[in-house]
Amino acid sequence: MNANKHDTMNGTPLLRMSGIDKSFPGVHALKQVSLDLHEGEVLALVGENGAGKSTLIKILGGAYQPDRGEIELNGQPRHMSSPTVAQAAGVSIIYQEFNLIPDLSVRENIFLGRELVRYGFVRAAEEHRGAERLFAKMGIAVDPDAWCRELTVAQQQTVEIAKALSVGAGSVVINEPTAALTTQKIKHLFAIIRELRSHGMGIIYISHRLEEIFDVADRVMVLRDGTHVGTYGIGDVTREGLIESMVGRPLEAEFPKHKPAIGRERLRVEGLRRGKHVQNVSFSVRAGEILGFAGLAGAGRTETMRIVFGADDPDEGNIFVDGDLANIGSPRDAMRHRICLLTEDRKGQGLVLKHSVRENFGLPNLNRFVWGPFVDHRREREELAGYIETLNIRLADPDQPSEHLSGGNQQKVVLAKWLARHADIVIIDEPTRGIDVGAKYEIYLLMNRLAAEGKAIIMVSSELPEILGMSDRIIVMHEGRITGEITNVAEATQEDVMELAVG
Repeated sequence: MNANKHDTMNGTPLLRMSGIDKSFPGVHALKQVSLDLHEGEVLALVGENGAGKSTLIKILGGAYQPDRGEIELNGQPRHMSSPTVAQAAGVSIIYQEFNLIPDLSVRENIFLGRELVRYGFVRAAEEHRGAERLFAKMGIAVDPDAWCRELTVAQQQTVEIAKALSVGAGSVVINEPTAALTTQKIKHLFAIIRELRSHGMGIIYISHRLEEIFDVADRVMVLRDGTHVGTYGIGDVTREGLIESMVGRPLEAEFPKHKPAIGRERLRVEGLRRGKHVQNVSFSVRAGEILGFAGLAGAGRTETMRIVFGADDPDEGNIFVDGDLANIGSPRDAMRHRICLLTEDRKGQGLVLKHSVRENFGLPNLNRFVWGPFVDHRREREELAGYIETLNIRLADPDQPSEHLSGGNQQKVVLAKWLARHADIVIIDEPTRGIDVGAKYEIYLLMNRLAAEGKAIIMVSSELPEILGMSDRIIVMHEGRITGEITNVAEATQEDVMELAVG
């Protein structure tokens, strides 16, 4: 790999960050990190959770102040003392969680705080025309008067990009933009990015999906443990080399192999229905098996799993656990049948982020940790310590807030609290969404280990390589129905899965 390709690019960089250093109590987050971004370039920024990507971008956007280092725009030193100053200087950050106000229109969101006013009145017609020009520049059509709450995720994303263009941003950071997008919407987003690049805009693109990096980026910069490992021309690095650069070691395989010892049937679902989202769904999963559920967004996979876990009531259908009809009307009923669900939204539904790791671990297990009106915190800590060791959960202290953990470690905490209930049927919805490649590998190893212990695993995933790499059997859904089952996974391709997924 050629780590110095960026040195050959001509001209003064649009953006330069030099020797950026940042420490927090107990953590040296960034160590002399430097970054160059040129006009008309897409620079991918990659690294494991905790590598320093977010800290670096927050410094660029004025949310954090560096301990040392300098920032230059077009060769001129700039002090990003606040997000407002950074935006005025031509730097826009588009975060994974959008900053749109749902009850305002597209136009109002774009010009919020910078309204076009004459004689005390907002010039709505002029703002409308301005918004249309911005969308035309991106080659898309969005109604400026539509309410933001009525937009799709992809449309909200384009509104955020339009906001960046409206302030004359020359440098834009797009953070994890495709987590909730379908394949077609991702292609549309990439077309917009290429259009912006053709107009000379510099774009920093952050994603854990490595296939996207090779599709959209010109160069890729790697951070590891707060250190700048290298910056490579996209044609000078392989996927395997990039992974090794990110994690600091070669991975034997992206998806660790396991030899399933398939046992008896643990869960059987017959004729499950709920409105138009789940229609006549039947399947089974056995001990030691990893059953993959594939499909496009809105296919009904998550809705099916919520019914199995008792979070939603079915209109009809039966669920059998170990051959016996199970009356599951609530998550508490599912837990009594040793069924657990790791939700796709671990932050919104899997964890109470403001609470400590210990408290989150104890929530579904309080019946074992309470003595009268008191919680036995010592026993709670002792049991949690065992899972911290076996799952390799990286944290400073069990009493630290869960929101301070990386995505991979948050996922492990959710897994730990359910394993502590000795669940035999483990449903994992999007197990590695927003998780870096190193943490993904650890999650895969854990899934293999659980299967080897005789647990039945159901894995819902939108990542086709993950579905094919980890599943012993695959069920594909489309518009609430099962459209096919793949039993010979070793010979299956992504095209095979997609053919079933589109109905």
